[in-house]
Amino acid sequence: MPRVHPATGGPPPIARSAGTGPAGTGPAGTGPAGAGPAGTTPPGAGARRLGRVALACIGFSLLIMIVVPAAGPSKAVVSVPRAGLGPPWWIALHPAAWLVAVALWVAALAGTGGVVAGLVAARRGWRPRARMLVAAALAAAAVLAVLPPAGSTDTLDYAAYGRMVAIGRDPYVMTPEQLRLSGDPVGAAAPAPWETKHSLYGPLATIEQGTAAILGGTSAARITFWLKVWNALAFALVVLALDRLLRPDPAGRLRAHMLWSLNPLLLWGLVAAGHVDTVAAAMGFLALALVSPSLVGRGEAGGKPSVPAGLAAGALVGAAADIKITFVLFGLGIALAARRSPRTVLAAGAGALAVLVPSYLWFGPPAVAVLFYRDAGATSDNFYQLFSRPFGLARPPDLLLVAVLLLLAVGWLLLRRLPDGAPAWPAVRPALALSLAWLLVWPFQRPWYDAMVFCLLALFPASRLDWPVLARLAAGTLYSMPGMPGPLPAVFFGLLPLEQRVLVPLARLAALLAVVALCLTGAWQARRWAGPRRRWAGPCRRWAGPCRRWARRPLSARTPAGTAPARAAYASADARPAPGDRAAGRPGTHRPGHG
Repeated sequence: MPRVHPATGGPPPIARSAGTGPAGTGPAGTGPAGAGPAGTTPPGAGARRLGRVALACIGFSLLIMIVVPAAGPSKAVVSVPRAGLGPPWWIALHPAAWLVAVALWVAALAGTGGVVAGLVAARRGWRPRARMLVAAALAAAAVLAVLPPAGSTDTLDYAAYGRMVAIGRDPYVMTPEQLRLSGDPVGAAAPAPWETKHSLYGPLATIEQGTAAILGGTSAARITFWLKVWNALAFALVVLALDRLLRPDPAGRLRAHMLWSLNPLLLWGLVAAGHVDTVAAAMGFLALALVSPSLVGRGEAGGKPSVPAGLAAGALVGAAADIKITFVLFGLGIALAARRSPRTVLAAGAGALAVLVPSYLWFGPPAVAVLFYRDAGATSDNFYQLFSRPFGLARPPDLLLVAVLLLLAVGWLLLRRLPDGAPAWPAVRPALALSLAWLLVWPFQRPWYDAMVFCLLALFPASRLDWPVLARLAAGTLYSMPGMPGPLPAVFFGLLPLEQRVLVPLARLAALLAVVALCLTGAWQARRWAGPRRRWAGPCRRWAGPCRRWARRPLSARTPAGTAPARAAYASADARPAPGDRAAGRPGTHRPGHG
């Protein structure tokens, strides 16, 4: 994982993405360079207050997300026999379904608000201790790992597939229903909605599930515990890697912890629910972090690409795709970044094939057939139904063709118009563009799929892209809550159809349109407020001579004693003018970056 600039030997430079401030400013949204350590802006009282609100909201959200599974089986938590004295642990309180649903919706909204507040506070200069954030994230992941799975029944399917491997059966041929009918206790815990479906995951995911089943024995609860342990370790690995890679950039480091480490929506979907996407995202993330500028032929010192590093990156991407095939998009990102270095492309391809080919050969044609199978083809909250339901159709005809064409168009647009990424990790930008295009337009989506984008967005410079991506994750998470199959309690009337057919599809469509608009306009960065002098820019253009001379006068504010110099934006009350400034002797009239 490169942390050293190839030419200078120092920390990697931080790229200034399109739309950032003038030369001399730090990364996008971090404020003027020289205003603080590592180009950060000293936080004001407002930024610190907003930071405290962020931590309070995130803490409140995580507390609810911990209490719900700790209360035992409910509308959000799977029901499995206890595994003796060992984990997972819970207290059977049997909370009401409506209470669980409302609590989790409140947690999701509070968590989203906390992440938004944290990102805004980070842009305004708030810098809490990074070690505290890392410790909190690791503690939350550890606690969620020893509680029963919540938010989804997928871990029970994983347990059934793993049990098949443990007893010598093929999960690509056998179904959980057949396992249950054989009298196996793990098969008895498999959820009904998927009991007739064979495994849809890659061979490496099947090996992971089989390992958990061997360790867990005949206890479905114990098997799900081991599955959640793998996920918690993978999530923690990304937390520690982000903290290490972004240590020279305090603003980017804090933003990464807000987007990934302390994001309650991700902790709920990845660790609490135990989805296998966590492990795949961690492997893909490490693969892209290994791709340095010299590896893709951009080294300033003229270094040759390293074949072992290319093989390692390819092997990690191959492992991620061997869990979920969609992570092959990370491999395409490496190929696009290294297109100037055929040696690196070949090395990465060889590393990926060294993982994928033997595993698929071992499990045979049934595992290959999974790559071309997806039941129904679309989730019930896809945005395409907004255009088909007015005509009496649940989804448009030829939906797959429409989705593929739209994927190609949006992918091309993002590759062309996405802001420049950090130069230390050249493969992150193309991988993010391709992954985001797939998430935005593909009709089959779940909120935990967003892990593949958020682990890369955490390494990307701050921009307006954060908001539609976060809004999309929040909408999908709210829709998936509380998590167990079946309708919502009757007290909520027709809320589920409204969510399914209107609210969430509109949120997904709005996220797509927002990203496309950002690409077309290039307005990735918000304009900085430069003070009240900009209000006179129009009149000064009309009256070029007199108004220019008038506008050069120092700003003033009306006071009881007459007129007195007014403090400019971003200047503290005791700020001193820069040496040689025309406003010397008038404290507070110098504005950083405008001298």
